[in-house]
Amino acid sequence: MEAIIDYFATISSAHRSAILIGGLTIFFIIENAIPLFKAHYNKWKHSGLNIFFTLTTILVNFSMAFILITAAQWVENNQIGLLQWVEMNIYLTIILGLVFMDLFSSWLPHWIEHHIKWMWKFHLIHHTDQHVDTTTANRHHPGESVIRFVFTTIAVIIMGAPMWLVFMYQSLSVVLTQFNHSNINMPEWLDNTLVWVFCTPNMHRVHHHYRQPYSDKNYGNIFSIWDRVFGTYIKVDNSKLKYGVDTHMEFNDANNIGTLLKIPFQKYRQPISYSEEEKL
Repeated sequence: MEAIIDYFATISSAHRSAILIGGLTIFFIIENAIPLFKAHYNKWKHSGLNIFFTLTTILVNFSMAFILITAAQWVENNQIGLLQWVEMNIYLTIILGLVFMDLFSSWLPHWIEHHIKWMWKFHLIHHTDQHVDTTTANRHHPGESVIRFVFTTIAVIIMGAPMWLVFMYQSLSVVLTQFNHSNINMPEWLDNTLVWVFCTPNMHRVHHHYRQPYSDKNYGNIFSIWDRVFGTYIKVDNSKLKYGVDTHMEFNDANNIGTLLKIPFQKYRQPISYSEEEKL
């Protein structure tokens, strides 16, 4: 365990990039071999657009990384945060650290972004994707990347997370996010087993259905626990899903980089109301 901690305490940017690229490559290959939805669109062009936003996310995170490092060093040096106040063995520290970092750094800000209009206008860029696959995982407007970074920094302070735990969490988050967005046709028995702990593709896909209330369910990133705790967990037939967001279903809204970058600064569009008969 000490070797793992030492690795994440000193993990290089090259290794972090390799984790991102490696996960993306593995899930891209698997989802092309056993897809849930067969591609009837230009998959390479679609991937290129999403990789553009992946690169902007990397740029934001790497350029602001010194803030995260400073925060982690500060909480350790000053014994601030939950993990600094409660003495636990290393295994419990890792488990609780990852679970609660997932809450404060991902689940909660994700929920907030869906309920505060100006934040939603940034986040909906992620939801405009009408062909969700593993490349969708990092399809985030640069403005949202900044918002998420702020929440991650706050999470580090709340938890008193040392830098090795932060990098461990971020590495796991990258891979699991690529996994739960992937277009993989998973065996039901495997999904039913994994979903007790982790957010699986079959769990997360409904969150990308084009309309409410389904897009306000299954916010999970790494762990499925928080959707169960806060009553936002739902299970639906994935084969009936339609991806996108109902306020931005035009081709340019979903596929033009310039349009996507400008959406957060345009007038807010009200979601459409649906009848009970249109439930999945």
